[in-house]
Amino acid sequence: MYKLYADRIRFLLVFIGLAMPLSAQDMPSPIISGDPDFIDPGAVLELLVDGSLLGTSLPGDVKVGCDGLVYFSDVTFSNRPESYNEQGVRRAGAIWRYDPETAGISVFRAPSGMANGLAFDAECQLLAAEGADLGGRRVTRTNLEAGTAEIVAGLFEDNPFNAPNDLVIDALGHIYFTDTRYVGHEPIRQDGNAVYRIDVNGDIERLISELPRPNGIAVSPDQSVLYVSNLGGALNDSLWAYRLDEHGSVSSPRLVVDFGEESGADGFVVDAEGNLWVSVLNHTRPGIYAYTPDGVEKAYIEARSPYNTAFGRGAQSHLLYFTAGRHLYRIAVNKPGYHLPRME
Repeated sequence: MYKLYADRIRFLLVFIGLAMPLSAQDMPSPIISGDPDFIDPGAVLELLVDGSLLGTSLPGDVKVGCDGLVYFSDVTFSNRPESYNEQGVRRAGAIWRYDPETAGISVFRAPSGMANGLAFDAECQLLAAEGADLGGRRVTRTNLEAGTAEIVAGLFEDNPFNAPNDLVIDALGHIYFTDTRYVGHEPIRQDGNAVYRIDVNGDIERLISELPRPNGIAVSPDQSVLYVSNLGGALNDSLWAYRLDEHGSVSSPRLVVDFGEESGADGFVVDAEGNLWVSVLNHTRPGIYAYTPDGVEKAYIEARSPYNTAFGRGAQSHLLYFTAGRHLYRIAVNKPGYHLPRME
């Protein structure tokens, strides 16, 4: 059913010319500025997927797989009109994939369990943080070749998580994920929102509990820093760095960016040099910001309602993908992205 639906969507998009990338000449010209070591001022922003035509609701995370395909989550929260079809029936969430070579679009997994954050491990398996609002409230791992999935974490101290939001994996196989409830009717059983670590043996530890609404998360290329954004709650929206040891424990929290009264960082990734490419929901200057590890802004790409970012792989590692509004975009930058070394 979903394959047939995706094939019909792909045919329609190709037929009307909307499965092909649109350059900045076809869209209102975005502001692109910053250090030329990070981005060229004349860089072209491409619209790859127009979610309003595809029927997506809220594109969440985006990640590039070892197969070179671009995977992005469609989160159909109940409080968004776009989540409902013409008959008023709420659509199930999905994980889509975009082929950069053919511009083909297809459904990878649906229903997705309200999957939001995505990450690929060293074996090229896809991990997903499934949220609340009739979602799985768990972390799952899918084998792309076999098409089989397993539950990595579903409970902590015998209670379901609030709403897993985003996740990242370090070089030793530890999985870190943020658990923050924004939307959903399900009773909350955990003592607040938090950041958790899943060890290789399956043990789970609550790692960070002082942030009211932890959201985006990433690990530095040298594996020494865990970055976490706080989005909402009593604390100013902000981006934090924690010292990370070889056991996956954190210490010495350091404020990287304080967004003040403005909306702050959603998802983000790091490049090979350790800079952060961050989706910032700032109401007056929304877009993708490139920051040094010390929080110095080095580049800016204007984008309304940005949600998450990802780098391409191999020869395409300088291509930055991001979701914003209901769309998927791509732009070339001057820093290669960081990915976990692939386990052969």
